[in-house]
Amino acid sequence: MNDYKALKTFLLAAEKRNFAQVARELDMTPAAVTRAIAALEADLGLQLFVRTTRQVSLTTDGAVFAAQIQPAIAMLEDARKEVMNAHKADEGRLRISAPTWFGKAVLPPILSGFRERYPRISFEISLSDGLVNIVDDDYDLAIRISSQPSDKFTIWRKIRVVPRILVAAPGSRYVTMQHPGELTPDDCLAYSGESRRETWVLSDGGSSMTISAGRSFSANNGEVLADMAADGTGVAMLPGFHIAEHLRSGRLVHVFQGWAPPDLWLTLYYPPYQALPPRIATFSKFFEEQVGSQMTLLG
Repeated sequence: MNDYKALKTFLLAAEKRNFAQVARELDMTPAAVTRAIAALEADLGLQLFVRTTRQVSLTTDGAVFAAQIQPAIAMLEDARKEVMNAHKADEGRLRISAPTWFGKAVLPPILSGFRERYPRISFEISLSDGLVNIVDDDYDLAIRISSQPSDKFTIWRKIRVVPRILVAAPGSRYVTMQHPGELTPDDCLAYSGESRRETWVLSDGGSSMTISAGRSFSANNGEVLADMAADGTGVAMLPGFHIAEHLRSGRLVHVFQGWAPPDLWLTLYYPPYQALPPRIATFSKFFEEQVGSQMTLLG
């Protein structure tokens, strides 16, 4: 860091052309600035400045050296600030992955409220309905709505359960069915991260059954499935809060109400930190406090 400080001193002197001003800005004595520059010149074997009683000016070698090191020093300074900010609870950057619909409908008011309270924290939000690798893709955390986590290489925090229901268009033949066993695989619209088939497990509280879904249609986006179900294409299994507006408007109705699939979990996933960085812990706490009210408003 001593070399880094010497190079920063040199670049500021190259900009200001006044050692006394450099000393004031860096909280050093003029003599300390002079010694730092002299030591750097001795180390390089070059004269970097021409000194007069009134000012200093760069030599040709000094100008070339300043131009060459300036980008590297700027990058080091950015890295230093990023690392320091990472250990502050109210400053730094948060890179977050979230499901598409959740990121559009639930997350914005939470982010706005957080930004009001912590304006020096910046965000990069990436929306995707597929599972992301939060380590390889450099995310600070990921918001997921999925079955109970089994990933041993990340850490996670359960926020709340997310119930799912079976829905269909009100005028469709599915509304008149008495038992989900009447459904065929062609009737069931599957949600799949790879747009493939899935198996539905349904329970009425005493017995359970499985249904193969997605033989005719599958998608990795809940909005697509809700719209397809509303068009009468089939039955979709989706989180209740996700389709609350469809239910209120009558585009979809809850079918087979005595049968329900296992609840999903809303979780926060993190890289394998030994301890959560303060800014991430601050956001996680705020998110947990706010997300319930936002989902209640929707559902």
